[in-house]
Amino acid sequence: MVSMSTLAQETPSPAYICPFDQACSYLEAAAKELKLDQGILEILSHPRKVVTVSIPVKLDNGEVRVLAGHRVQHSDVLGPYKGGIRYHPAVTLREVSALAMLMTWKCALLGIPYGGAKGGIAIDPKRYSISELERITRRYTSELIKDIGPAVDIPAPDMGTSAREMAWMMDTYSVNVGHAVPGVVTGKPLAIGGSRGREMATGRGVMIIVREALATQGKSLAGVRVAIQGFGNVGSAAAELLHQKGAKIIAVSTGAGGIFSPDGLDIPALKAYAAANHRSIFGFPQGTSISNADLLTLPCDVLIPAALENQITQENANQIQAQIIAEAANGPVTLEANLLLEARGVTVLPDILANAGGVVVSYLEWVQGLSYLFWDEERVNREMEHLMVQAYHQVIAQSQQRQIPLRLAAYSLGVGRVAQALSVRGLYP
Repeated sequence: MVSMSTLAQETPSPAYICPFDQACSYLEAAAKELKLDQGILEILSHPRKVVTVSIPVKLDNGEVRVLAGHRVQHSDVLGPYKGGIRYHPAVTLREVSALAMLMTWKCALLGIPYGGAKGGIAIDPKRYSISELERITRRYTSELIKDIGPAVDIPAPDMGTSAREMAWMMDTYSVNVGHAVPGVVTGKPLAIGGSRGREMATGRGVMIIVREALATQGKSLAGVRVAIQGFGNVGSAAAELLHQKGAKIIAVSTGAGGIFSPDGLDIPALKAYAAANHRSIFGFPQGTSISNADLLTLPCDVLIPAALENQITQENANQIQAQIIAEAANGPVTLEANLLLEARGVTVLPDILANAGGVVVSYLEWVQGLSYLFWDEERVNREMEHLMVQAYHQVIAQSQQRQIPLRLAAYSLGVGRVAQALSVRGLYP
């Protein structure tokens, strides 16, 4: 067991906003609202297991490098651990621990029988060849072989990973146990038990939650002006689906910057352009260049931060002009910024709700894999939409009943369900 104080020993730069500290703050706020027993809070504040492994890998040039891989398992009170594997230079134990905790609340909020986990390796996957990435992934999987499994912990893709890495993980695990185990990971290719609808799932969930939030305000998606920071898997899927529903996507961006068109971008054409230009959107003939910072403060109806955490802070919160912010990324709005936005009446759709479409369809993929019965995309999307819409309206009801902001309402529901299950199960021994 690793305590909050142990995780706090990693000392970042003063400007850095620690995602683990922020996650703990949200937990404490929910516990205060729910008047949780101090013992329950103490248990929920700690990850159940933290695993750090060495990953020796031989590079294509013959050099041997040793990487560090993490897997944090926060809680399995409601079911097996579930969470992504992240390959990114900024991966730290504290970040992974925060994301594992958030995944616990997210799964509980959506009513799916999982606990939270997260894993990662601090590498830039663009700097490694495909064969090097395969060796890294397979060795990482083999080091975690006793800590994952379809009834124990089910990894999924995250930033820097994809269906390709999940296929390598499934194969490595299956070879080690002696038979094919499609339920060990989700987000796999369709050819080996993946689910239809998984690739667009997180973006589709964002679209659904934005649609429901607008409907609560008596509006529809038609003609709504939307700015999206991030044009990766989640951001581009959300852009495409919102565009199909009649929304006007006025700006999108990647890590290097973005493009802006007040009349709305042609999203299908932009996606085709990016696919033909190594995912770059620069040079797209429609629109003008814009920085990521300026995109966040554009006059628009809906702002979707779909990139990294800590993008909207107390420094720029009062410059945000959107009336709805949908957190497609994990933790893009800091605690201080959230308070400023709430005071101005801005609706912030929290990450554990807005970006939950991915884990919902991962759950549906897991169910299909365990039963060896696979569904068409229409059914997957229908099942996912039902769970997302149900969760949204539960959050709205909680917010109105308790007279609290949406984020606190979402966390109160998620934390409360885990706390209740923990109380019912009791403490062993």
